[in-house]
Amino acid sequence: MRSVLSRATALSYPKSAQHLSTTSAAATNTATPTNSNSPNTNNFPSYLLAAPSTEITQFSSGLRVASETILGSNTATVGVWIDAGSRYETQHNNGAAHFLEHMAFKGTSQRTQYQLEIEIENMGGHLNAYTSREQTVYFAKVFERDVPRAMDILADILLRSKLDPVAIDRERDVILREMKEVNKQNEELVLDHLHGTAFQGSGLGRTILGPEANILSLTRDDLREYIETHYLAPQMVIAGAGAVDHGMLCELADHYFGGLRTELNEEERKSDAVCLDEGKFVGSDVRIHFKSDTMAHMALAYEGSSWTSEYAYPLMLLQTLIGSFDRAAGKTVTSKLCYDVATKELANSLSTFNTCYKDTGLFGLYAIAEREKVGDLMACVTDNLAQLIDTVTEEDVERGKIALKATMLMGLDGNTNVCEDIGRQLLTYGRRLTPAEIFQRIEELSVEDVKAAAQKVFHDKDHAMAAVGGIEGLPSYEWIRNNSY
Repeated sequence: MRSVLSRATALSYPKSAQHLSTTSAAATNTATPTNSNSPNTNNFPSYLLAAPSTEITQFSSGLRVASETILGSNTATVGVWIDAGSRYETQHNNGAAHFLEHMAFKGTSQRTQYQLEIEIENMGGHLNAYTSREQTVYFAKVFERDVPRAMDILADILLRSKLDPVAIDRERDVILREMKEVNKQNEELVLDHLHGTAFQGSGLGRTILGPEANILSLTRDDLREYIETHYLAPQMVIAGAGAVDHGMLCELADHYFGGLRTELNEEERKSDAVCLDEGKFVGSDVRIHFKSDTMAHMALAYEGSSWTSEYAYPLMLLQTLIGSFDRAAGKTVTSKLCYDVATKELANSLSTFNTCYKDTGLFGLYAIAEREKVGDLMACVTDNLAQLIDTVTEEDVERGKIALKATMLMGLDGNTNVCEDIGRQLLTYGRRLTPAEIFQRIEELSVEDVKAAAQKVFHDKDHAMAAVGGIEGLPSYEWIRNNSY
């Protein structure tokens, strides 16, 4: 391990790279906060101020490398965060990003599937990937000495995947079985339907797995075209956390990813391989009634905020204030809504979600209830949401701030979580927000900010809803809309 570090410290940054100033709490703000002043750190705990800095280097191609060295760590997480997901797919190739995630581990031009598995196993490492609506991520968790090998493997599976036609045909059945399993999970099914109705006609409304017809018809050429049109240098971030030397990571990134394309030509932009539309929210609902089902699974949502909206942090706090309730965990509640639901036994569970995207978002509630209680539950929900802008107090906000800060810090526990945070923030904000800056943004929130966010998002606003199961007692769209104020 020591020899690797010694070699790393002797490396110079690639000539095509620009080493940006280390992210700090006073850095120029990409997102729009309630107040954009530099944070007053006088009252911050020492562990927050002592948090490691994030080093960022940008190459002339647009590729970015960002890392956080954690002293005392013997392991590292390194990965590639790509600004590509199901929202950037078309009807023709929807499901390609997820399909490629499967194919990445099936062998490359340099490694067979068996060799890939053995190499990772012999390192004691962990290789994984996931696809979301806006991002595709491949990452590896390894010992410090194996960071160069991990970068080699990541580049290999991303850029040189063999995409063998026989393996592609074999994987179709695997993905179809995965689809069946996903559809058995009511929450996954409902949230897919929610996106489908809320963002109908746009990329955000498409599912990550894609339709069954596409899974059966996507070809090697379709997958190769997706790589060529979406895996561009400006859309990728190489992130690392733990026992990572930034200079070495830059050298490795330049070596393995230095040949990436930088932009699409005009023909590719207009092709059937790329979707660049905006996410436009549509007030609507989708209801799937099963007469034999005794339970109802429902998601009620309003248009939320983008990552960089001035309402992003107030809505995070509002999500914390509304909170969640689960009957199996007891009647511990976090808000008047949850208290009413718990004491009146209107639902088995109720949770608040706040999903941000680049240009829009979804803010809402997911509930599971017995079919005969659906009407009363919806009346309770709409009544509490309508009153929220008048009932939230200073005490509520201060309590919510503490809980939100704790959630934020717990989300940064471990190298992989830190690496995830770095990659995601660089794709969404263009930089890394320090824990101190996030604390300051939370601390500056007021009752007025929360009320303004509630007024903006769900007070007298159109909603989107997806409901599955025993939902014959669910009020009409018009009734819910008319009771939103």
